[in-house]
Amino acid sequence: MYANVVLGLPIEGPFTYKLPDGLIDKACAGKRAWVPFGSRRLIGYIVEIVDNTKVKNIKDIYSIIDENPVLSEDLLKTAKWISEYYFCSWGEAVEAALPPTLKKGKSHMRPPQLEPEDYIEPTEHLPPTEEQGKALKTVWHDIEKNKHNVYLLHGVTGSGKTEVYLQAIAKALDKKKTSIVLVPEISLTPQAIERFKARFKEHVAVLHSHLTQAQRFSEWNKIKSGESSIVVGARSAVFAPVKNLGLIVVDEEHEASYKQQDAPRYHARDVAVKRAYLNDAVVILGSATPSLESYYNARSGSYKFLNLTKRTQARPLPGVQVIDMRHYMNNSRRQAMLSRPLQEAIKSVLDKKEQAILFLNRRGFATFMNCRKCGFVIKCKHCEVSLTYHFQSGELVCHWCGFKQKPPNICPKCSSSYINYFGTGTEKVESEISRLFVSARVNRMDTDATSKRGSHKMILDGFKSGHTQLLVGTQMIAKGLDFPGVTLVGVVSADSTLHIPDFRSGERTFSLLTQVSGRAGRGSIIGKVLVQTFTPEHYAITLAAKHDYVGFFEKEIELRKELKLPPYSHIVKITFRSKSSAKAFESASKLAAKLTEKKDKNIFSVAGPAVSWMSRLRKEYRWDVILKAKHAEDAVNLLRRALSGFKKASTVKMAVDVDPL
Repeated sequence: MYANVVLGLPIEGPFTYKLPDGLIDKACAGKRAWVPFGSRRLIGYIVEIVDNTKVKNIKDIYSIIDENPVLSEDLLKTAKWISEYYFCSWGEAVEAALPPTLKKGKSHMRPPQLEPEDYIEPTEHLPPTEEQGKALKTVWHDIEKNKHNVYLLHGVTGSGKTEVYLQAIAKALDKKKTSIVLVPEISLTPQAIERFKARFKEHVAVLHSHLTQAQRFSEWNKIKSGESSIVVGARSAVFAPVKNLGLIVVDEEHEASYKQQDAPRYHARDVAVKRAYLNDAVVILGSATPSLESYYNARSGSYKFLNLTKRTQARPLPGVQVIDMRHYMNNSRRQAMLSRPLQEAIKSVLDKKEQAILFLNRRGFATFMNCRKCGFVIKCKHCEVSLTYHFQSGELVCHWCGFKQKPPNICPKCSSSYINYFGTGTEKVESEISRLFVSARVNRMDTDATSKRGSHKMILDGFKSGHTQLLVGTQMIAKGLDFPGVTLVGVVSADSTLHIPDFRSGERTFSLLTQVSGRAGRGSIIGKVLVQTFTPEHYAITLAAKHDYVGFFEKEIELRKELKLPPYSHIVKITFRSKSSAKAFESASKLAAKLTEKKDKNIFSVAGPAVSWMSRLRKEYRWDVILKAKHAEDAVNLLRRALSGFKKASTVKMAVDVDPL
């Protein structure tokens, strides 16, 4: 008997090993095994047992690690699909589905120290609105009939999408089925956990990257044993080892954080759809600002469309005022950070003992340090990017590789003292707010402020209790959070995401503005939103101010169609990186030539090599080759053909990203 085994390495498999007599009865698909590989002893994942093979000189498996399989049949199939679609090895995809403990060959861990849980007030199902009731009826029908369908739930902010999720999960629970709920940000997880535990108590397990390894392994075991039948978590929770899957919810389905940035570079939303298909389960993709791809799929009939057009309890959407920052200078004729209307609105909120959110999608104090005499900008010595000044640590920091240095007093290039900080980050906004409103209780929520475990919950609890009056933050606070006391949202700069050289920049800006606007007026008081911008006429801003998603979609989809961009095509990006720019360019050129030579009518274009948007990152120069095709499979198949016999320099690394964001 033989075992076909995959390894967590970027190498095509499976590899065949002989099963010694003593292991034949113990081996089965889904179990881990210790196997020889070259001179190394590695963990392999058994994907199949066969009784004959054409492979010669077969080595024996050393031992079987598990008594019971750690991977179900549907997870093995999902991982296989990921390997084929996202151009990675089957073993890499398998390892994405497992907690770190199992990838190290362990089977047990000391139970985590139990932390005292806050009391959560239980909640009951709310009577559904007419629109919610209509949506639930069709979803319930498919859950009962074990019928796979993908629903796009497009609901304005505050329309009660979460209540639809909760009542759909209750139906799955009644039918003895399990559910997975994906939320995009760690910052949303505490509030999401609270909502689901309030409704379903001990049925809920949690999976996300801020858990310790012991906590993660403990939750994984609770799910695998069937003790927990509802899983709430970030991207990797899509691989939760549930049995009898009935429903997967992807909340804020448009979010970029669902896309994994290193191999395997999967998109959790698309993996959710595939896994649900393999299990005859229902998928609900929820968003106030769906990705263009999902909305296009709903329009063309690939997904079923559900629409929530009104806020619950007939609350109106907040009024949005766009402020043209070209008209606002401070006393020294420099650009003001906060316009007079925004300052007055904040003062009014504080006077009324209400709460406000100030949003800026840049962290740090100043976004760059610049010499006004010679124009020199201080950049990271490892990356082609300016360093950001952080006031609290007193350091210049690279947000890409983490490099830090003390800010110089004189210009390193011309030795003048005309060197100063420019640009605005969340730290600077927090400082300015504290200066203007001395008695206000201000807090900040960004990656720097939430680096410690439990800090997300602490900051949100302070805001929820009303202790924090003004919350300054990045996109962490832009979506999913529900605080009835918030009556004002101020967008400090709507332009920070608009002028990035990326075809999705308009979509991102519209989405962020709409989402952050939706945090206002969720209680009994009507909300107000002030958006500061230098480009008030841009359609992403004007349509976000009207909460007009359909108008934005119609405008944006025309541009995408004209340029054959997603959803009218699939893109595959192949990045070559090396400490030598010439070597990376040479390998990229060679592959681009082979792709051009072998391309057929299914491929729209082969572009490049072109310098990556981030031309140097972590000491490596980067060059891209871009494939554009009607179907991702056509582009991946072309790439496989072109790589046959292709040789690159040993110092050059290659990464493939299918459907990059």
